[in-house]
Amino acid sequence: MDSRTDVQDEVGYIGRIPVRNLWLLMLYASDLFRELENAKVAVEDNPDEIADLVAELLCRRVERRIQRNLSYGYQSREAVLSRVRGRIDLLTTERHRLLDRGKIACRFDELTIDTPRNRYVRSALEEVSKIVVSKALAHRCRSLATSLRRMGVTGDRPNRSEVSVDRFGRHDSGDQSMVAAAHLALNLALPTESVGAKMLSSPDREIHWIRKLYEKGIAGFYDVTLSPQGWRVEAGKKYTWQIEKRSQDIDKVLPAMRTDIILNHLGTERRIVIDTKFNSVVTRGWYREETLRNGYVYQIYAYLRSQEGSGDPLAENASGLLLHPSVGDSFNESVVIQNHEIRFATVDLGATAKDIREQLLKVVGEVSCN
Repeated sequence: MDSRTDVQDEVGYIGRIPVRNLWLLMLYASDLFRELENAKVAVEDNPDEIADLVAELLCRRVERRIQRNLSYGYQSREAVLSRVRGRIDLLTTERHRLLDRGKIACRFDELTIDTPRNRYVRSALEEVSKIVVSKALAHRCRSLATSLRRMGVTGDRPNRSEVSVDRFGRHDSGDQSMVAAAHLALNLALPTESVGAKMLSSPDREIHWIRKLYEKGIAGFYDVTLSPQGWRVEAGKKYTWQIEKRSQDIDKVLPAMRTDIILNHLGTERRIVIDTKFNSVVTRGWYREETLRNGYVYQIYAYLRSQEGSGDPLAENASGLLLHPSVGDSFNESVVIQNHEIRFATVDLGATAKDIREQLLKVVGEVSCN
């Protein structure tokens, strides 16, 4: 058995979905996918190479930043000094009678390379080195992580909230692409349900994360593949109700309408409103074995009908698409209600990456041709 097959067996599954297909969604959801250009087809044909590709991108960016010097940041410190630095901690100074010994307690900010951002990147190098196929690339990741530690990046890995609040200025804008690659690398290194030493992930605990990944991945895929064909892709757009009259406090309780994905093609005056749902497309009904989920039908119906007469010509005959994931199953049905086509379809996340791509393009083609 070759090393490629070994890696395929090792990466395992999240629920029933092969992790390599989640890697593909992560890549679609990331801005990095737009930078790959010539490598896009190869990646989709061989998704097991995604980890190596992302690791290579991360290494290049870390090496570039090291050559130009890593960015520094300020870290709050408390220390007992022989001279005043920053602010005086009067309570600590008095409690320990430091003045009698010619000392004073101070609180100050110190310039350091051991920032949450740099620690995050170092952790990404360490984690992605465990899943890449190339031994040389794994060694390169570990060597760069060691170099960062020697330079002083020694603190613990920060959580995502610490990094998410980090802001990039003009002096450190070069860090932005490096952190983006680190974020994707850490996502790729998520624990899986495979036999081995790794802690297994519960699908129930991961469901919210996977649901958001599915939504962003589908939006990113359509943005990259359909934009060159004249489609404009909008993700997370908010629709407004056409309100003619309102009571005083209705705005506090009236639900908002936020769409997942909207595809607009001005040349053919087509609009497709896509709602991604990370569960089965049908459920058990009261009087029949299977039925579409009525809440989802009402939701997409509201998205379509509520925009009629708003002065937007694309809204008058817009189509809706409820796109659910599946593993091994296929569902593709449609209905036209009051001049609006609504299609209910699945994409098989257990299929090959090439098949997933073809399914996503096919279902949009079927909607837009009607």
